[in-house]
Amino acid sequence: MDYADYPRLVVEDIVRLRRRIEDSQLPGKLVDGNLLIGTWNIRNFGRIYGKWDENTGSPKRNLRAMAYIAEIVKRFDVIAIQEVKLDTSAIRMLLEEFLGSQWGLIVSDVSGGSKGNSERLAFIYDKRRVQPSGLAGEIVLPPTAEGDPTQQFDRTPYIVGFQSGKEKFALLTAHIKYGNIPTERLGELKALAEYIAVEIRHRAKTGSEENNLIVLGDFNIDDRGDNPLFQAFISTGLVVPSQLLNLKTTCAGKPKYYDQIAWFMGDLDLLTSEGAGVINFAGAVYRELTLKQMSYRVSDHFPLWAEFLIDRSSEQMARTLGVDPAMPDPLNIVPD
Repeated sequence: MDYADYPRLVVEDIVRLRRRIEDSQLPGKLVDGNLLIGTWNIRNFGRIYGKWDENTGSPKRNLRAMAYIAEIVKRFDVIAIQEVKLDTSAIRMLLEEFLGSQWGLIVSDVSGGSKGNSERLAFIYDKRRVQPSGLAGEIVLPPTAEGDPTQQFDRTPYIVGFQSGKEKFALLTAHIKYGNIPTERLGELKALAEYIAVEIRHRAKTGSEENNLIVLGDFNIDDRGDNPLFQAFISTGLVVPSQLLNLKTTCAGKPKYYDQIAWFMGDLDLLTSEGAGVINFAGAVYRELTLKQMSYRVSDHFPLWAEFLIDRSSEQMARTLGVDPAMPDPLNIVPD
């Protein structure tokens, strides 16, 4: 769609939304320079109801909401999406009508039946900058030592491999079950953390497709720091960038820190820019509605982002010159 086709009210909201994106310090896409990875739980992302006009008392997603979602998604090279529903018409419309043919989609099957809330997990990626590597699979827990079946995840985590330039990486996204009592979430968090550390991390060290693993998604963690849910998530070595530790990821009510991006710091071969943040769109769009009403149209979660670098020219030149690339300004040994 063309911005000239948007109603004036929508364009005004997008102007404010772009300011919020700038406020988040999310950088622009640099050709052969950086890689922008995101994660976003888009609330109940299933169907579209109506066109631009709507009854504001009806909490349904329409084209207006899709325009705001597209404005955010297109800022990333690849973004993990949680809470995609059995009906995939909305996410497919997002690509076909708002993003265009240069965007790709990888989406899982529905898992968990009623326990999984009929949800899928998905990745949307900019085909001009990122390509799937061929790896894709669901995370299924192995049986016990006695051979007994193990309780599986309500919503099966999903891992997909990608390549940007010469850099390969794997993204594992999950939507941990909510549970009315926070401790009900501990089992899945612990099981996932242990599986990632024992199974995937071990394979990655042998040069498998799962090298450069980044874990991201909605883990329903109320708080960070000493919170038992957060401690379970990082118990096997996953590290959340310090830039994200104090950023809430929900748009209404008491601040929550449900969403995470993390990796094993010593294992990741991707170069990090130390850039990471959250896009807080509350109050920028649908200003005539309450935040709760807005959340049914856009989302009740904010997107998280992290930037990685794919330009290794300085590192390569430093090695050629016999200098430690980790040194500050390692190329300053060459006189002007």
